[in-house]
Amino acid sequence: MSDTRDIKERIKDRVNQGLLGQWYAVAKSVDVQPGRPHGVKALGQKLVLWREPSGKLACLEDFCPHRGAPLSRGEVHETGVACRYHGIVVDPTGTIVRVPAMSECPLEGRKAVASYTVTEAGDAIFVFFPSVEMPVAPPLNLPPELADPAWIGFLCVSPWEANYRYALDNLADPMHGCYLHAQSFTLAYGSKQDIMKLDKTEHGFTVSRVHQAGDNFDWTEMVFGASTWCRLDLPYPKAAGPGGIFRIIGYTTPVDEHNCIVYFWRLRKIEGIEREAWRFMYRALLEPRHWKVLEQDREMLSAMPDDARMREMLYQHDVGVGALRQTMTRMARTQIEAEDAAAQRSAG
Repeated sequence: MSDTRDIKERIKDRVNQGLLGQWYAVAKSVDVQPGRPHGVKALGQKLVLWREPSGKLACLEDFCPHRGAPLSRGEVHETGVACRYHGIVVDPTGTIVRVPAMSECPLEGRKAVASYTVTEAGDAIFVFFPSVEMPVAPPLNLPPELADPAWIGFLCVSPWEANYRYALDNLADPMHGCYLHAQSFTLAYGSKQDIMKLDKTEHGFTVSRVHQAGDNFDWTEMVFGASTWCRLDLPYPKAAGPGGIFRIIGYTTPVDEHNCIVYFWRLRKIEGIEREAWRFMYRALLEPRHWKVLEQDREMLSAMPDDARMREMLYQHDVGVGALRQTMTRMARTQIEAEDAAAQRSAG
């Protein structure tokens, strides 16, 4: 009985802190400039990012192995990043390559800091957090829109004072759109009463309204794999300018158990001169309206208590929220069981 309770608590903690074996967005590409280290925090880990002279990204634990000073406050060298405290240089593999204060120091050549696989796509930087069952980073399962030049858009990044699970639950709940965002430019239409349906897909599920399509935030597709992300479409009135549907691709990165960062790509599929017309219109007119909608979500979720999930009363509209939580619990259980099996093999 005690073992059962123990694994349940470990699963809950793993989901709250962030699943491993996943790619997470950690910064905008423009945040990491040549010659300057950049510090971030994800899944409770402090990381340092920098660009090598070739432009290639590198990522380490933000920790100098000498005395623990943050490498993000240091300097980029040709061979790695140097701690400003005593000048220790650590290369992209986490190996100490130079101790300038002492010749032939025995610390040189020692791998002493955790390194992370990092990549760049869609104007964002992604870091892979390994697990026992997936120690080597697989390819990033990038949404096809972000690799298709026919889609044009903008990356929006916003820190929220809420556990990342609240942000994911919010995305798996299309029914909130016609209430919370009832006064917004794109979500002011549609019925306030409906039922929801869930359809499984190859890599996740779609949750949608049964009696309404094309009027509001009517559906969400949740995708799981080497990363977790969502896709949804918003109908756009003619006043929003040229182009078709307004598509959102969303990622959510846990910072710690009480904070997260959301990454939203706002996209339209437009060709020719209309692309530039829409870019101008978005920056000049539409962007502030979209930020207002995002702020409504942020303010609502940040005001919810940490134990809201323990006290909530769900009903039929929450079928997507339930499916999301079940999927994440299964993924966490698989990770923890793999860790326990590896520990038993090691002990044996």
